Amino acid sequence: MSISLGDGAKRAIFSFFFACLVAVANAEDPYRFFTWNVTYGDIYPLGVPQQGILINGQFPGPDIHSVTNDNLIVNVYNSLPEPFLISWNGVQQRRNSWEDGVYGTNCPIPPGKNFTYVMQVKDQIGSFFYFPSLAFHKAAGGFGGIRILSRPLIPVPFPEPAGDVTVLIGDWYKANHTTLKRILDGGHKISFPDGILINGRGPNGVAFTVEQGKTYRFRISNVGLQNSLNFRIQGHKLKLVEVEGTHTLQTTYSSLDVHLGQSYSVLVTADQPAQDYYIAVSTRFTTKILTGTAILRYSNSAGPVKGPPPGGPTTQIDWSLDQARSIRTNLTASGPRPNPQGSYHYGLINTTRTIILANSAGPINRKQRYAVNSVSFVPADTPLKLADHFKIGGVFRLGSISDKPTGGGMYLDTSVMAADFRAFIEIVFQNKENIVQSWHFDGYSFFVVGMDGGQWTPASRKQYNLRDGVARCTIQVYPRSWTAIYVALDNVGMWNLRSEFWARQYLGQQFYMRVYSPVESIRDEYPIPMNALTGFKRLSSLREIYSNPNNCIGRLLFCETQG
Repeated sequence: MSISLGDGAKRAIFSFFFACLVAVANAEDPYRFFTWNVTYGDIYPLGVPQQGILINGQFPGPDIHSVTNDNLIVNVYNSLPEPFLISWNGVQQRRNSWEDGVYGTNCPIPPGKNFTYVMQVKDQIGSFFYFPSLAFHKAAGGFGGIRILSRPLIPVPFPEPAGDVTVLIGDWYKANHTTLKRILDGGHKISFPDGILINGRGPNGVAFTVEQGKTYRFRISNVGLQNSLNFRIQGHKLKLVEVEGTHTLQTTYSSLDVHLGQSYSVLVTADQPAQDYYIAVSTRFTTKILTGTAILRYSNSAGPVKGPPPGGPTTQIDWSLDQARSIRTNLTASGPRPNPQGSYHYGLINTTRTIILANSAGPINRKQRYAVNSVSFVPADTPLKLADHFKIGGVFRLGSISDKPTGGGMYLDTSVMAADFRAFIEIVFQNKENIVQSWHFDGYSFFVVGMDGGQWTPASRKQYNLRDGVARCTIQVYPRSWTAIYVALDNVGMWNLRSEFWARQYLGQQFYMRVYSPVESIRDEYPIPMNALTGFKRLSSLREIYSNPNNCIGRLLFCETQG
């Protein structure tokens, strides 16, 4: 059942929504407009033809360049023959989980239709990326880089580089994403990937040209599906300066571990003899090592690369753990505002709740599944945020996932955890499996306070870093180890907390945290967008809302909006 609106009415609705948004946004904050057409196209990243997802004909998709507090208007036309969504990894969507682009908050964009994302990169800087969140589309492309620059008057703790480069790294399969999805839907694990891509290209498929003596910023994001990766440049050092929106202590590394879903900025100085050098990316903690290469080319190069690509760490966990602990916040640097990043003393705030999350794997109904605290997430037929907003019963229940591991067997449910607005909480990720886990929390940046091997206990808090732990949105947990974070729940909404190991996410290793304010004020959360896609599959839910005489806006919105 749907309500059809004429084009004039749709334009009026969208204009009203847009005007409302402008009214609540700072008038001085500029708007940046993007129009994207999402299509399938032939790609050959590993030398065989594949069906890739292109944005405006590009694989990977175009970068988004923005500045702190910019308003981004991204009009996405879905020219695929199936529903589609884009999510914005690391963009916090302040007061605006409506635009998060995951199925728990948004109806998908129908085939042949469009949807306009309206979001603000409020009080953020740094390096992030976007990706397709539905089905197994991420294995086909549709991803690209996001950079948020500091405003001109806000000092950055390093000289302006001669160039600013996005480097998207990730493992890749030769099989089409539809084949991989079919394997997972059949209850089986997918195999080890076939190769490593750098900016969508296979071995030596991309080159970055630099001028001798100058320094360049490389924004590195692991957009892959399964593996942690090590990044290095032959003969050159990497000076870490930023991690997912936080300026860091400027530590120099010979190579850098970038776990699934993570983003880093490093400065690289072209201080070697003028020639070509390998950029090497290889899998970590795997028996079989995959390596991808690109070229760092001096503009006055005397010749091509020589010898084999530089080797890197392979299965050494302690090496990676020590590196992770060395990544800390630069307390004297400004963030998106002109005050030092270290002025927020997270270590002096008492936490009000401890949540322990344990991952697990195993069969349910003879099919491979993955779980958090024994619950393997299954999507509801109505997006959770819409169901919550319109008070539709039977879609999910709060408390469907426990704060602590249950120790029981795995089971299926639409897991949603309740949380209070403005609470300051501790989350411990406990990993008893023998692979590295990577976790992402939409809507938030959190403080990494500790990580170590073995079982977490309250005594583990004695080793926490309560002074300059890095603030970020994606964190790794090493095999048979734990990682602890502190989070200020200052962003109302329905937020996805998920594994970045994409087969695990797809088969249940995720849940949603409902951060709720009983005031239900626009001061805490923006109203539902007037162009929201609300084509519910549950006919009874639609009737329930449409029959409510007090829900006039609900009546207007329950249409198959064309964007």
